[in-house]
Amino acid sequence: MNNNSHTVFFTFLSYFTLFFPILISANAELRALMELKSSLDPDNKFLKSWTFEGDPCSSFQGVACNQHLKVANITLQGKGLTGRLSPAVAGLKCLSGLYLHYNFLSGEIPREIYGLTELLDLYLNVNNFSGIIPPEIGKMASLQVLDLCCNQLNGSIPREIGNLKKLSAVTLQHNRLTGPIPSSIGNLGMLKRLDLSFNQLSGNIPSTIANPPELKILDLQNNTLSGVVPPALKRLNGGFKGENNLGLCGAGFSSLRVCSTWDNSNINQAEPFAPRINSTGTKHVPMNAKIPVACSQTNCSKSSKLPRVAVITGVIICSITLLVGAFLFVFQLRRRKQKIGFTADSTSEDRLSTNEAKDLTSRSASPLITLEYSNKWDPMMSYQIGTEDSDNFLHRFTFNLEEIESATQYFSDLNLLGKSKFFAVYKGILKDGSVVAIKCVHVINCKSEEAEFLSGLRLLTSLRHENLAKLRGFCCSMSRGECYLIYDFASRGNLLRYLDLVDGSEHNLDWATRVSIIKGIAKGIGYLHRSETNRPAIVHKSISVKNILLDEQFKPIITDSGLQKLLVDDIIFSTLKVSASLGYMAPEYITTGGCTEKSDVYAFGVIMLQILSGKTYLNSSIRLAAESGRYEEFIDANLKGKFSKTEAAILTKIAVISTDELPDSRPTMKTVIQDLSNLGSVTL
Repeated sequence: MNNNSHTVFFTFLSYFTLFFPILISANAELRALMELKSSLDPDNKFLKSWTFEGDPCSSFQGVACNQHLKVANITLQGKGLTGRLSPAVAGLKCLSGLYLHYNFLSGEIPREIYGLTELLDLYLNVNNFSGIIPPEIGKMASLQVLDLCCNQLNGSIPREIGNLKKLSAVTLQHNRLTGPIPSSIGNLGMLKRLDLSFNQLSGNIPSTIANPPELKILDLQNNTLSGVVPPALKRLNGGFKGENNLGLCGAGFSSLRVCSTWDNSNINQAEPFAPRINSTGTKHVPMNAKIPVACSQTNCSKSSKLPRVAVITGVIICSITLLVGAFLFVFQLRRRKQKIGFTADSTSEDRLSTNEAKDLTSRSASPLITLEYSNKWDPMMSYQIGTEDSDNFLHRFTFNLEEIESATQYFSDLNLLGKSKFFAVYKGILKDGSVVAIKCVHVINCKSEEAEFLSGLRLLTSLRHENLAKLRGFCCSMSRGECYLIYDFASRGNLLRYLDLVDGSEHNLDWATRVSIIKGIAKGIGYLHRSETNRPAIVHKSISVKNILLDEQFKPIITDSGLQKLLVDDIIFSTLKVSASLGYMAPEYITTGGCTEKSDVYAFGVIMLQILSGKTYLNSSIRLAAESGRYEEFIDANLKGKFSKTEAAILTKIAVISTDELPDSRPTMKTVIQDLSNLGSVTL
């Protein structure tokens, strides 16, 4: 009996010794996850499945475990998270993947995260993180992908990044990083992609950056880099981008100027973070250095006369040149004002009235474009004023600012339809009684290069399709510091108003209307993707239910098409950030950093599921039901079963293949339109 008791005791002790650490570890991970939840989702809107009673390995949304029941992956991209990243994440010692991109997370990235030595993928891109990238990052020995792009990170890139020998992709673009590019990046033998574009990096490009044998993409555009580009980077061909670095030069790079003698004299200067040679102080001058002997007073006075005369002569010549140039500038400006017919200070009589503008546009198919110029900012300045084409273009698109102010009751809040960080939209009524929507954009958010601006303006005016918002007018006013886009008004608002509705709501859409809306959206996107004689194919990039409007007949109208051609890149990426956070951004954007026509197809598939389900947020159960073809489980209950099962099956299939993770597996919009052509009563 005693032997049996001892056996039972030792068996219990063995099991206790074996499983107690596992239980302790599991509880520690649970506590870490719950602390992480409270910081990521402080309002408990998106992570409701994370509870102390739940099992992280089975019931926590976005959490996956390994075979040892340890948390291995956290996948919460595009969930709308608005909090911060807690240091508690460091308690998940076996974490190999952290995917928090496309959210609204802010604050500093906690230093504790860099203690996750098993982490392979770190995706914190497209958020609002601030602060520096600390040197502790060098401890993450297993890291293969580091994506921190599209945040507000500042400071320099730490040289310790060169310790991460397994890195294959580093994307830090669209931040506020300063200082030089560390030469230690050359130690990353497995690096394939390095994107440091759209920062404030300075100094030379270190020659070691060409060392990684697998490097295919190096994007350094839009910084303040200078000097000669290492010739070894020519092997990247189109994979190297260095535009908009005024100090950069190099032979064999199509986007760069050829180096001058001055540029070449700086090739051998010290590289970033390399030991610096002291260039001052006599104790460092070699004993055999040839130092010129000071000249005598007589010799100096004789030799200094010629430079003095040259300086005086140069000053006189420059003064005369400036006077002549100023005279010619004033003369040309006066002629220009007479040709255009008004200035920023002109009275309303000098500008075209609505009726006069209509007379002009009646002679062409172009819309009215409102332009109020000033001496400080003129999008037409660099265009070839005086040519017949430019004169016609200018006269077609002139329209006064006063009517826009009058139409909106001087931009009264009573006319305000909506407002965001970068835009405000007002409802307006023109003198002819037509109702318009006027989008206001601050001038600093518009492209400053006149040629780019003009090109974008021409593109916007060329878009003519029943499912695209029609641009009626345009105005830039330096006095107000704003530009205005004037569109036809859509009376029923955006598609978002028709989602997440309760039973009996007047905004509930019937089945035929939903099918018609889906087909109309497809037609609009298909038109954008089709190149025309007067314009190239266009990728919208940020299609969502927010920028799809409905007119009186519930016809869908896609807004903001081609708008990226007028706006600065920071605004484009901010809109992409919003689009991504709502789940419209295709997965390949993470790795390529670019949008294609297949990216629009992905967004279209998401919108299809939203229309069919009547839900803004597509949870995992909706997606799973759609992928399994069980449409009856997610079709909007407000329809009360009044829908075509055949059409529902076809639409579900199209939505699923359109949101495939692989872009090559998604159909083109042309194919989608063909598949939709037999549905409902609307023809394509």
